[in-house]
Amino acid sequence: MADRKIVIKGAREHNLKNIDVTIPKDQLVVITGLSGSGKSSLAFDTLYAEGRRRYVESLSSYARQFLGQMDKADVDSIDGLNPAISIDQKTTSHNPRSTVGTVTEINDYLRLLWARVGHPICPNDGTLIQRQSVDQMVERILSLPERSKLQVLSPVIRAKRGEHKEVFARIKRAGYVRVIVDGEMHDISEDIQLEKNKRHDIEIVVDRLVNKDGIRSRLFDSVEAALRLSEGYMDVDVIGDQKISFSEYYACPLCGFTVGEMEPRLFSFNAPFGACPACDGLGMKLTVDPDLVIPDKDKSLAEGALAPWANSKYYTGMLEQACAALKIPMDKPFKKLTKRQKDLVLYGSGDKEIAFHLEGDFGVTDTKRPYEGVMNNVERRYNKPMSKFMQESMSKYLTELPCEVCRGKRLNEKALAVQFNGKNIADASDQPISDALNFFQGAKLSEQETAIAKPILKEVCDRLTFLVSVGLDYLTLSRSAGTLSGGEAQRIRLATQIGSNLSGVMYVLDEPSIGLHQRDNDRLIASLKKMRDLGNSLIVVEHDDETMKAADYLIDMGPGAGEFGGEVMAAGTPEEVMANPNSLTGQYLRGDKFIPVPLTRRKGNGKKITVTGAKENNLKDLTVDFPLGKFTVVTGVSGSGKSTLVNQILKRALAQKLNHNSQKPGKYDKITGWKNIEKIIDIDQSPIGRTPRSNPATYTSVFDDIRTLFAQTNEAKMRGYTKARFSFNVKGGRCETCHGDGILKIEMNFLPDVYVPCEVCHGQRYNSETLEVTYREKNIAQVLDMTVSEATDFFKNIPKIHRKLQTIVDVGLGYVKLGQPATTLSGGEAQRMKLASELQKLSTGKNFYILDEPTTGLHTDDIKRLIGVLDRLVDQGNTVLVIEHNLDVIKTADWLIDLGPEGGERGGQLVCQGTPEDVAACPDSWTGKYLKPVLDRDVKLTKQAMAKKKKEEPVEKEAK
Repeated sequence: MADRKIVIKGAREHNLKNIDVTIPKDQLVVITGLSGSGKSSLAFDTLYAEGRRRYVESLSSYARQFLGQMDKADVDSIDGLNPAISIDQKTTSHNPRSTVGTVTEINDYLRLLWARVGHPICPNDGTLIQRQSVDQMVERILSLPERSKLQVLSPVIRAKRGEHKEVFARIKRAGYVRVIVDGEMHDISEDIQLEKNKRHDIEIVVDRLVNKDGIRSRLFDSVEAALRLSEGYMDVDVIGDQKISFSEYYACPLCGFTVGEMEPRLFSFNAPFGACPACDGLGMKLTVDPDLVIPDKDKSLAEGALAPWANSKYYTGMLEQACAALKIPMDKPFKKLTKRQKDLVLYGSGDKEIAFHLEGDFGVTDTKRPYEGVMNNVERRYNKPMSKFMQESMSKYLTELPCEVCRGKRLNEKALAVQFNGKNIADASDQPISDALNFFQGAKLSEQETAIAKPILKEVCDRLTFLVSVGLDYLTLSRSAGTLSGGEAQRIRLATQIGSNLSGVMYVLDEPSIGLHQRDNDRLIASLKKMRDLGNSLIVVEHDDETMKAADYLIDMGPGAGEFGGEVMAAGTPEEVMANPNSLTGQYLRGDKFIPVPLTRRKGNGKKITVTGAKENNLKDLTVDFPLGKFTVVTGVSGSGKSTLVNQILKRALAQKLNHNSQKPGKYDKITGWKNIEKIIDIDQSPIGRTPRSNPATYTSVFDDIRTLFAQTNEAKMRGYTKARFSFNVKGGRCETCHGDGILKIEMNFLPDVYVPCEVCHGQRYNSETLEVTYREKNIAQVLDMTVSEATDFFKNIPKIHRKLQTIVDVGLGYVKLGQPATTLSGGEAQRMKLASELQKLSTGKNFYILDEPTTGLHTDDIKRLIGVLDRLVDQGNTVLVIEHNLDVIKTADWLIDLGPEGGERGGQLVCQGTPEDVAACPDSWTGKYLKPVLDRDVKLTKQAMAKKKKEEPVEKEAK
């Protein structure tokens, strides 16, 4: 049975302390522990990295050159390793062309389904489109106005790459004289050179004639010839008018609307054949937004309602003269103008000319011309700017709006004309996945169509079922992949892997329960067990109690974080870990340790921010109050509209009012009470710096104070050093060999790049002269090498530095080194570093903090610290608003706003709001159902702990 285990010996990656671990195969294994204790180092940087590297090493050297080099994990040996697949959160595609349908490959099957059993319906008259005969085509051409000049064209090449020399040779042999290449007429005798890598169109001019009596026979022959040459296609170019397309395949007999050959690429928005020509298949276009041009519709034109022109003497003068000529009152609030008056101001006077006398920076001009309108003016100045500054200024008034041609559906009218079971492919993709599954399962088809569609529908329904099984039934297939949360993207990849039915694989997952409501957790755990039962090993990095208890094997890392972690504290079944006294996780699972519940909730400052009429995405015309001076949590099942309400509407609307941010909020009627706050601060888990030069000391600005301190030492003053001397980012004090990086990259052609410490400064980043300046016998490099806890003690006599460092210790990051590269901090650590930098600032008590799922990557013990930090912010009088599923955070809130009752279209309503006790008592709330037992248990434990503490206090006093 030795081969049923993965045996790791001497793992030293990152902070791992030369550990030996044995992991059973074909089981659900959960690795847990404090944030920064070495979970990801063991799961991803050791197990997955080595599994992937060994697989790649088995390929030929030719194949390996395309995959890049892979570092060998710092481990003595790993035996019994399976091929590894990683399902983490960082692989979400931000390509605007990527959707849920393309990521899961369901779109490929849908395109095939519509191409094979779809029915084209004419968008103009609703006629069922069928193939056209030569007679029908000739009749349609003869019905054109008399004496029309016509060219009968045969499109032999359509949007294909290549030089196409053999095509020109074939045309010449057939005896044709003229061709149209990429819209330009050429004589076939010319030497036509085409670019090999560009797409080209080539049309043969089969005949040129005038529409009059007696041409039927000649036209019939020409049409037949054109159809023969291009295998069923023909274009008729009416000189001075439009070009009409004909096909032996599909065209409307009434208006001539043609679909062309129904093939899968017609239904792809990523191919020129199917994409909407106006937005190139993106569904969105950068357009001037009237709401950004007129942010405050209560202002009149005289008060500067038009934001782009408000500070311009030239344009203000133009507006005044245009309004006088067009009889538009400038003293009325903009919203009270008539529709005609608003349209004239926004879109101009059309052909009507107005005499202008304009004064500006370029002198005085007298001119007579139409008034162009503010919308056209902004668009022109953005597309044809006189300077980069002008383009940047105008970009503030542009936003991505749905394309006006395809209305956000991404496809051209030909693709949208084809219907299957009464819906086109875009409408079918716009349904929530649960509705789409019912739509495909209930499709009514003829006997022949059933035979064609049966295998395609089976694949589509299987994949949709897997998505439902991981709790994603509220998503739509048309949802852009870039808008998915880390947890959603990970569960989509999980569903794809379940669908692949592989066995004997080691899957490494990174917190798949992120963004998932407790209600949907059971479905996720069932999916993980299903993958395990296929014969796979699952290694899951997770903090969720239910997932840990459902595991076959649990590994607890610790005892601390950073350099104080990296050891295995306990390993075994969940019951064995719970019984282990060394395991911090075990103490929380047993209930010995817990996060206390506040027995009284804060009353707040009595003020509130109210959002009225929120209608974005699935929100059902909501009106929500956000109380100020409280710790508020927005809850609800996945897809109920929490992120839409908080991130797309509240956050953007406040940013627009307070910071004049140009990002457009989602649809809402009005927001009131925003004047009660001074600042809105968004604290997310994005990295605090994107380069290794950024570190906790530079981010929290404590490094400025430390450099100032070093510059004030006697040694520095004697040498004439300023604080710039102690920066590793500029010339002067840094080591110039490594430019202050401390390491050098040595490129190895056939092996991974090797990073070695700089041999001049030995990794210290500074030159020897700078390092001779010391403060309390430590130079600047030694200070950067200290942990925050050590530095707090070292600088205890310098209040300014000590206060800043103490806040980093308070958020639980005392183990991080001052000079540790920001790129090595986890998401949870980066977020707490941002909180620490906020805590340092002297608060006015009028800040509004927004956090989206701050418990991501945090152990229960870290969550306890996080709640302590958030409580400090609220106690200073600030407001903290959190989107969260974690019951420990929910139970400690002052106020809950619960959305639901379900996800997707069945969500977007306010189920209940109030204290956690109010929500726990609400029968319609899923959150309340799961919160009630936790709240009851922890209130009881909190009271017991307080009673025990009271008993111990008199005893301690007597002992003293």
